[in-house]
Amino acid sequence: MNSENSTNIESDEISLKELINKIREWYRFLLSKWILIILVSIIGGGIGFTYAYFQKPIYKAELTFAMEDDKSGGGGGGLSGALGIASSLGIDLGGGAGGAFSGANLMALMKSRKIVEKTLLSPIVYKGQTISLADCYIEFNELREKWTMKPNIKNISFPISNERVNFTLQQDSILKSIYLDMVTNELSVGQSDKKISIIAVTVNSIDEVFSKAFCETLASVTADYYIELKTKKAKQNVAILQKQVDSIKSKLNYSMVGTWGAEKVNVTVSSTILGQLAANLEISKVSLRKETPLIQIIDRPILPLDKEKVGKKKALLLGGFLAGFLTALFLIFNQLYKKIMV
Repeated sequence: MNSENSTNIESDEISLKELINKIREWYRFLLSKWILIILVSIIGGGIGFTYAYFQKPIYKAELTFAMEDDKSGGGGGGLSGALGIASSLGIDLGGGAGGAFSGANLMALMKSRKIVEKTLLSPIVYKGQTISLADCYIEFNELREKWTMKPNIKNISFPISNERVNFTLQQDSILKSIYLDMVTNELSVGQSDKKISIIAVTVNSIDEVFSKAFCETLASVTADYYIELKTKKAKQNVAILQKQVDSIKSKLNYSMVGTWGAEKVNVTVSSTILGQLAANLEISKVSLRKETPLIQIIDRPILPLDKEKVGKKKALLLGGFLAGFLTALFLIFNQLYKKIMV
């Protein structure tokens, strides 16, 4: 028994010695190649430094907003009662679009092609000129220089006076590519905490003015579209009731010319109908006001924006370390390959 234990201990000692000897062997091998490793490390550090030197900083614009909760119903008691009365009279004053574009749906809406493209076609004052955000994107990304050898698209632009329906196939294609780049690499929409309904919109680009303008315009375009959808029914009801009130007022004014017989009856009937319609019109207007505003901005991006850029010293050290490490690995595996092939 003691003999077996002694044998195992000796075997472990031999294995440990072999491991130490192997480490020493590889250390001496790499030490013999120190000039090559140092040279490659210097080159790698230089590449890292050059990259950091010429890299453009990324400007981050962030906007947060809260959605209105229709179910919170501040002062909703009186309005609910009024809506109930109107409903009993056969008039649908609507209760809004509810959760049609709430929460996750609203975030998806903000990244939809319709909303992002509408934002890109909105105006921005850039270098003293009023141009579209799409043209601004093309300019600071120097895309026209890249399109020099493509005559069919090199002069493409998106004037704010042009209607979207009049765009050419090339304009549609370029606008789609910008949209895809925005939603893939530069635009982020999400909730910092699922327990609260505060949504954050973040835009990252190499142009500070564009980041801020796109972030704010996107929120504005989404809010306008959201409000338009949610209040469409209420606006229609207001327009219909207003037209009816105006019509009855016109008839009533005409009937007031005569005060005897049938004309007197018309005045009484018209006055009663007008009173009911006027009351319903006011209820409809209250319902419409209840729907807006639907988005409350909390924080807006303020210049100067936060910027992200790799430091030159950090890039130098990281580039040098990675280059030296990878060179050492290559030399070790190359040496192993030679021993195996012998």
